[in-house]
Amino acid sequence: MLLVDEPALNGLLERTWGELYAGMEKGAFRSMRPEGDARLKRSFDIDAEAELLDWMDSCSVDADVRLVDAFSSIKDGEEGLLHLMKYASPGAWEVWEGRAFLYLDVALKTNVPHVDDLYSESTWQQACARLDGLSENEFADAVCLDWMGRRKELGETLDEKEDPKIVPTYEAHNRASRTMVHAVNRWLNEDALVGIVGREHLRAAEWGYGSWNLKVFLQR
Repeated sequence: MLLVDEPALNGLLERTWGELYAGMEKGAFRSMRPEGDARLKRSFDIDAEAELLDWMDSCSVDADVRLVDAFSSIKDGEEGLLHLMKYASPGAWEVWEGRAFLYLDVALKTNVPHVDDLYSESTWQQACARLDGLSENEFADAVCLDWMGRRKELGETLDEKEDPKIVPTYEAHNRASRTMVHAVNRWLNEDALVGIVGREHLRAAEWGYGSWNLKVFLQR
């Protein structure tokens, strides 16, 4: 779940292809980047700039073309937009798919039936509604209790002496569930931020929903 600062993104999209490339080379746009959220994952400035520049190097675009027009005309231009969104982001909440089932099951109070449902708009609408205003402690406790219950049902031990991974796994679930609540509430309660849901290796055109689906965004 990538949080995107809309004003920062729009400010970057006002540039031409050449202006963006030259500015990224010089680190000239770093002041436009929103402040990083220490609890979320975000690339360092130089790494985010390098990833975008590498992608731009793979394209053939005139320097004076408006950035939105360039993204719209390039095959898989949504990939460039996603790189730009990551640059205009305070951070992202990331988790392994297998663990996402646990967190969303607890948030929705029902089992998510299929991996595709982890990324569906209806799933996230419901999850956000349930997590809105919820305390991190309450959700983390519910997730960890559910995880322990699942282990018991499978006949797995909860004794850290028998399985040294118990404590670090518990801590990882506790931390990830807390940051999920944190990220969702920033998304819902800060006017400048938009949440874009996707997964690694998924085509950038399929990230996001509605008007914030990346393919739709470029057609506006």
